[in-house]
Amino acid sequence: MVSKGLVLQAIFALLITPQSSSTTLVKLSYGSFEGKTSENLVEFLGIPFASPPVGPLRFAAPVKPKAFHGTRQATSFAPACPQQAVMPLPQFPPISVPPANISEDCLYLNVIKPAKIVPGKKLPVLFYIFGGAFEIGDTTQVHGDSLVNRSLDLGEPIIYVTASYRVNAFGFLGGKEVQAAGLGNVGLLDQRFALEWVQKHIGAFGGDPKKVTMQNEGNTQGLFRAGAMQSGSPIRLPGILRQQKYFDSLVADTNCTASTDRLKCLRDAPFDQLMAAVNRTPTFLSYESLNLAWQPMVDGKVIVRDPLVSLQQGTYAKTLQHRTNAEYLEYMKSNYFPNLADEDLPTLESAYPDDVTQGSPFNTGTANALTPQYKRLAAVQGDLEFQAPRRFFSRIASKTQPVYGFRYTRTTQPALLGVRHGADRDEFVGEGASPEFIGTDALIYLTCNGDPNPPEGSKSLLQNVKWEPYSSSLDQPPLLTFVDGESRVNITFDTHRSEAMELLTRLSLNEIGKPF
Repeated sequence: MVSKGLVLQAIFALLITPQSSSTTLVKLSYGSFEGKTSENLVEFLGIPFASPPVGPLRFAAPVKPKAFHGTRQATSFAPACPQQAVMPLPQFPPISVPPANISEDCLYLNVIKPAKIVPGKKLPVLFYIFGGAFEIGDTTQVHGDSLVNRSLDLGEPIIYVTASYRVNAFGFLGGKEVQAAGLGNVGLLDQRFALEWVQKHIGAFGGDPKKVTMQNEGNTQGLFRAGAMQSGSPIRLPGILRQQKYFDSLVADTNCTASTDRLKCLRDAPFDQLMAAVNRTPTFLSYESLNLAWQPMVDGKVIVRDPLVSLQQGTYAKTLQHRTNAEYLEYMKSNYFPNLADEDLPTLESAYPDDVTQGSPFNTGTANALTPQYKRLAAVQGDLEFQAPRRFFSRIASKTQPVYGFRYTRTTQPALLGVRHGADRDEFVGEGASPEFIGTDALIYLTCNGDPNPPEGSKSLLQNVKWEPYSSSLDQPPLLTFVDGESRVNITFDTHRSEAMELLTRLSLNEIGKPF
C-alpha cells in the first residue's frame, strides 16, 4: 500500500517540475499572474507594482495596486511612461527613439528567471534601473534574457528585475507649489516603491530579498545589499524651488495661469496638452545641456541634502555652439557655477584650456571639433557630470565598504562622441555584449557573491586579471579597464586629470546652498 506521505511527495514533485505549466504561474498578495517560457527562462512582463498614476495620482507618490480576482497575463511589456521629445542635433545620430506605446498608466515591472530552480534555493536578484537623463527611458532598453542566460552558463543563476518610473515633468516636477504639497521627486519614489515590491514579492519567483543588487542608484537604503553604477555618479542637484520656472512654463502652456490651484489644474489638464507643454522645455540636447530641466531635486523630504554633502558627511547607503573663450566662460558661469569667484575664472580657464587638442574626445588631436569650443565643453562637462563625481564618490565610499572601479575605453561610434555616456551598457547587461562577457560576468558575480571577481575555477576570462578594490592604493586606485586589442582588459589607475577634477569638485561643493 502506498503511504500518504509518498503520495504527497509525488504531488509536490509534479508541482515543481520545470515542464509543468505551474512554473509560469505566480500568486501574489494582490492577484495572480501568468508568464511565458522562453528557452531556459520564464518571463513575467508587465506586472503592476503600483496603481496607475493618473487623475489625482498624477504628480503624486505611488500607491499600492488594487487587488483583483483571477489570473492576469504577464506576457508582454507594458507601455512606457510619457517620454520627452528629444530631437537630435544634425551632427549626431538619434540618441533615443521614444517608444511608440506610451501611457501615464506605466508603473509596471518585469521579472526574468531561470525555468529550473532547485527547490528551496533562493536566487540572488539584479534590479536594473534604466537611464535617459530623467527625460526618457523605459524597461525595454535592456531585456535581461541574455544576462540571465549567461548566469546559467556560469553556474551562478540570478533573477533579473526591471521597473518603470516616471520621467521628465511627470516624475520630477518642481516649484513652490510642489514643495508645499510634499510631492517632489516622485520618479525616485517610483524606483523605491518597486524595490519595496521586490522585498515583499520576489520570494514567490524564487528570489532572495536579502540578496538584491541594484544597477544604477536611487534613494533606496536598506532595500539592496550591493550596487553597480554605470555612466553616472552622485552629482550636485538643484533645490526644488530653482525649478519654478519650468513649473510656470507648464502652467502657462496649459491655460492654468489664472487658476487658484495651479497644481490641481496641471493634474486636470488633458494629457496631450500637458505633453506638448513638456516638449517645449529644454532637453539634454538643448543649449542647457546637462543642466537639466527635469531631474532629482533637493526637496528636504526624499532628498534631504545635496548628494555631495551626503558623501562628505558619510550619510550614504553603505553597502553647443560656442566659439570664443569668453563665451565658454560665460556658459560655464551661467549654467553651472553662478557663484564662481573672479579669482577662480583663470583657474577654470587653464584647467580646460582653449586648445582643441586637449579636449574630448581625448587624444584625437584636431579631429571631431564641431565648433571651436566643442571639444573643450565636452571635456569639462564630461568631467563635471560624470568623472569628477565618480572619483569623489569612490574615494569616500571606499573608506567604509569595498568599491571596485572600471574604465571603458574601447572604440565606439560615432567618433566625434568618443567613448560616450552609456557606451559601456551593453558590455555589462549582455545585450550585444562582446563575446568574452567580461563585464557581464563581473555584474553576475557581484549579484551572487557581493564581489565582481570570479571564484576559483570559473570559466570567465576575468580569471586572467587581478582586480583589486579601489582602496588598495590611495595614490593609484586601480580600475578594470576595457581596451581594444587582444587583451581586451587590463588594469590602469584612476589618476587622469586629477587637478582639473579636484577643481570641479571644489567649485561644485561651493555652489551648494547658494542661490542659482
